[in-house]
Amino acid sequence: MSTTPAIDSFQTGFALRPDLLVEAADPAGVRAAVRDAAARGLSVAVHATGHGLPGPVEGGVLISTRRMDGVEIDPERRTARIGAGTTWEAVVAAAAPHGLAPLNGSSPGVGAVSYTLGGGLGILAREFGYAADHVRSLDVVTADGVLRHVTPDEEPDLFWGLRGGGHRLGVVTGLEIGLVAVDRLFGGALAFDGDAAPEVLLRYLEWTRTVPDTCTSSPSAMRYPDLPQVPEALRGRYVVSVRVAYTGTAAEGEALVAPLRAIGPAFSDSLREMPYTESHTIHSDPPFPHAYYGEGLMLGGLDAGTAARVLELTGPGAPMMTVVQLNHLGGALAVPPAHDSAVPHRDAGFLLRLLSPLDGTDVAAVRALYARVAEETAPYALGRALNFSFGGGDRTDGFHGAGTRERLAGLVSRYDPASLFGGAYGISRDAR
Repeated sequence: MSTTPAIDSFQTGFALRPDLLVEAADPAGVRAAVRDAAARGLSVAVHATGHGLPGPVEGGVLISTRRMDGVEIDPERRTARIGAGTTWEAVVAAAAPHGLAPLNGSSPGVGAVSYTLGGGLGILAREFGYAADHVRSLDVVTADGVLRHVTPDEEPDLFWGLRGGGHRLGVVTGLEIGLVAVDRLFGGALAFDGDAAPEVLLRYLEWTRTVPDTCTSSPSAMRYPDLPQVPEALRGRYVVSVRVAYTGTAAEGEALVAPLRAIGPAFSDSLREMPYTESHTIHSDPPFPHAYYGEGLMLGGLDAGTAARVLELTGPGAPMMTVVQLNHLGGALAVPPAHDSAVPHRDAGFLLRLLSPLDGTDVAAVRALYARVAEETAPYALGRALNFSFGGGDRTDGFHGAGTRERLAGLVSRYDPASLFGGAYGISRDAR
């Protein structure tokens, strides 16, 4: 097996050991790889950046799309054409000179295509909805080796299923997405000592009932590891942060976050007006590869008491380091798009995200902790988030409702009857 850089992955917790690695430079290369795999009776998986691997890849054909990283901006139509290996960093940089922005996530190094196919919950999500809602067209190689151009009018069933259904229906080689007229925002983070975490969550939940849809936010609680790559002031410290992105004016933003600042003294305050090209600093996600396990729980609501119990389970006394993040949903996320999609759980009020480093950590122990968190939040549970479930490839429950599952299964029977793309989660999806 080749060990070229194309098989490197941001997620280092799961091995990639395909029988054959194909570095596709264009859709023709993807077509050839899919046809060859089908002729040999081998499964197909897809890999770009490796952020969201659902588990290890053993055997079969692994198609690397890393070289398919082109971006073309049409400023008049406010669209971008992006290749399968493109990261959000490249799309943001290409759109910015035109005063435009994509609906990217918090990490600039994440692959834009798979992020979007899984729904795409971005830093401006409450104002503009899921990234999948802004897809204009897709180019996909299906199991028969045919490159299909998919729009609401051409292949409408695929257009529905690919947006929110992941890679189970084929290898997407490129997307055309709509951009939004945003070139700056008010945002950043307030960081408090972890001892104040229950109070911060209580006040935050109260605050979310008052904010406009133009405000997207998420608190996060974690005990930082004592590692050289972590800023010295944070090493070994339990911290709760509230991150905010708001597209109103700076003066309006200052008034909006005043209740958060009133919670108490913050040891770090980065809230400011910034160009959109600096939006990745709001979350400052780690840029270095590492091993992790994660889960995303879609909740209809959340009360302060339940939030406090989740913090108690996952805080400094937890058996392993766990990052807890609560994304405030609603707003445009709850509005069905003009063209229906397979994106589920639009009635969710919050997304509860759990992530634990795996280096030296027992996966069974992580799963046991997450199960306890799921029990605490069960009264609010609606399902699970495909884009934020890392490592649990043997579990498919909760990703979609029964009707969507049945419709997706029908599309699989139609477009991939031999289950060429079958894999973890039943979706051999490009690692985000």
